[in-house]
Amino acid sequence: MVDRNAKAVFHEIYDSTNRKVLVYITAKCSNTADIIDIFQETYIELYSVITKRGENYIENKEAFVMKLARQKVYRYYSLLDRLKAVLPLTYPIRDGEEFDIYGLDIQSFSVEDNIVNEALIEQVNTFLSSKPEVIKKIFYLFYQMELTIPEIATHLSMSESNVKNRLYRTLKELRQLYQ
Repeated sequence: MVDRNAKAVFHEIYDSTNRKVLVYITAKCSNTADIIDIFQETYIELYSVITKRGENYIENKEAFVMKLARQKVYRYYSLLDRLKAVLPLTYPIRDGEEFDIYGLDIQSFSVEDNIVNEALIEQVNTFLSSKPEVIKKIFYLFYQMELTIPEIATHLSMSESNVKNRLYRTLKELRQLYQ
């Protein structure tokens, strides 16, 4: 049985840090499909620490969670690199075609809340999944996390003009394709 106090402490820490942690993980991931896994692993580890060691073990809650997130990102990609060294990166599916097991589609997210046509949403997501990871991150941070362009530029270590150009160029392509 879990201590009620441990649950309350976890929820308090989660509520005060989840947005910052999600932005950090999004900026550091090399594949947007990995964001949710790493985010969940971070908070699972936090919950484990709280239940095993108690709430007094953590002095600076935000710094502790950010450290966990940093460790999870590092471990996730170091494990992935080790697996890639042992396992093949692709396997054949048809004549001459290969399926990249590490390049799976990004998780669906809405570009605009007022798009109700499911077919159009799927087309937009397919279009975005074909774009480089940095563009996926920019869209995720801008539309899902509602960060400003300067905030995105800071998190991704890019210039504001670079973020704007990538965002607006991709939006222009979307408008042309799916008017």
